[in-house]
Amino acid sequence: MHVLFVCSGNVCRSPIAERLTRAYALAHDLPHLTAESAGVRALVGFPIEPVAARVIEGLGASADGFRARRLHPEMIKRADLVLAMTEQIRDRSMELLLGTSHCTFTLREARRIAAATGARTVAELAVARRDYGTVEEPNISDPVGLAESAFTEVGDRIAAELIPLLDALDLGSGTTWSPEPEAEPDPRPEPEPPLPPVVHLPLSPRPLIAARAASSILDYPVSWTR
Repeated sequence: MHVLFVCSGNVCRSPIAERLTRAYALAHDLPHLTAESAGVRALVGFPIEPVAARVIEGLGASADGFRARRLHPEMIKRADLVLAMTEQIRDRSMELLLGTSHCTFTLREARRIAAATGARTVAELAVARRDYGTVEEPNISDPVGLAESAFTEVGDRIAAELIPLLDALDLGSGTTWSPEPEAEPDPRPEPEPPLPPVVHLPLSPRPLIAARAASSILDYPVSWTR
């Protein structure tokens, strides 16, 4: 099963969930369980927020080698299960690729439906959601800009929702995903399609907050330059 986690900036909540899932797969010898993450307003190229990285390490996973990515339809298409951190992000993900509502939930929504109904596959979660109805407090809020204790609380909350969900699901269902190898360069030059503008922000005492603000206002990918 391949799981895609989605948050806003892809530097805190969804990386925590991604890295915990990878650690879970290693601990339980589940090579077919894979995970990646992205953000609907990603701070493209940023590492995991430093406090969030410490939270990940404290939960027994690794924060190494991460760079934030913006959510694209191809990521959703290859996922068996899409888990968003809020209802708004969940709905944004479904709008990005129509016909994916059956596999897209908030993390809390999926865990509570599985616990209440005994659903063990993504298909069973989708069917059970019709009868289960609205989930109370389905969102996990963004701690960026708050005290370190808020990051710790969010990390604990994600772990408390994610691990029981992984325990409940039949993780052998769905597909196994691995990053595609880089293609050999084509010697023939081809015109590249236009890319959305990227806002380059200078390093400042609080670059993450500045980048988050710019991304929210412009709805463009944001990169961090020194």
